[in-house]
Amino acid sequence: MNQLLPVYHQIADLNFRNLENLADLSAERKAIFDIHCKAVSGERFIVEMQKAKVKYFKDRSLFYVTFPIRDQAQQGDWNFRLEPIYFVAILDFEYDEAEERRKFRRDVTLKDQDRDLFFDKLFFKFLQMPLFKLKENELKTKFDKWCYFLKNLESFDYIPSILNEPIFQKAFGTAELARFTAQQRDSYEQSLIQYRDLKSALETAVEEREIEIAKSLLETKLSNEEIGKPTGLTVEQIEQLRNEIKKH
Repeated sequence: MNQLLPVYHQIADLNFRNLENLADLSAERKAIFDIHCKAVSGERFIVEMQKAKVKYFKDRSLFYVTFPIRDQAQQGDWNFRLEPIYFVAILDFEYDEAEERRKFRRDVTLKDQDRDLFFDKLFFKFLQMPLFKLKENELKTKFDKWCYFLKNLESFDYIPSILNEPIFQKAFGTAELARFTAQQRDSYEQSLIQYRDLKSALETAVEEREIEIAKSLLETKLSNEEIGKPTGLTVEQIEQLRNEIKKH
């Protein structure tokens, strides 16, 4: 998302709107997601996402964006001030049939007859994924890589070298988890719990061992910094141990 959004609306936090509250056209809106975002600057804005193939796509895009607009209405004395809204459509089909209008990416805003921006709180971003043609060796930007990832994810047997970065490794892991059956997901969760318990026990044992070593070294004339090197404890932790030993 941050690759599509401007610098001043980079996402610091987000949450999905509760789909159970979407009473209007609930059957159709199963493929529509309202994401409520908070920018790094503190400003709040809404991202509406759509992927499903539909007829009259542009008409529906305009219609669906009225939901987050209308839902901002407040009871009582309201001045009609709206939060910014981005309609983001990552599509696995093409809606532009005329050859001269076919574009992989379209950024659309409301402008006047002189092409000056008329309203700075409503933005449409359309990605027609079938029109993304870049090959692995042609990927230059992070945006290119994300598009390549989204378009080809289902065909990957392993992470391509161009995508061998922590963020894409995490995305691959998330995608694999999303394909789990209920039984596989339960097994995964159980193994994850066992791993975390074991990891916690090992960390506790190591920490206790480090503390015992530090206590024995405190009987020497070594400084806190010198004791910290073989034990891995911080100067503050060692000083705390000194104080505890003095109390006893």
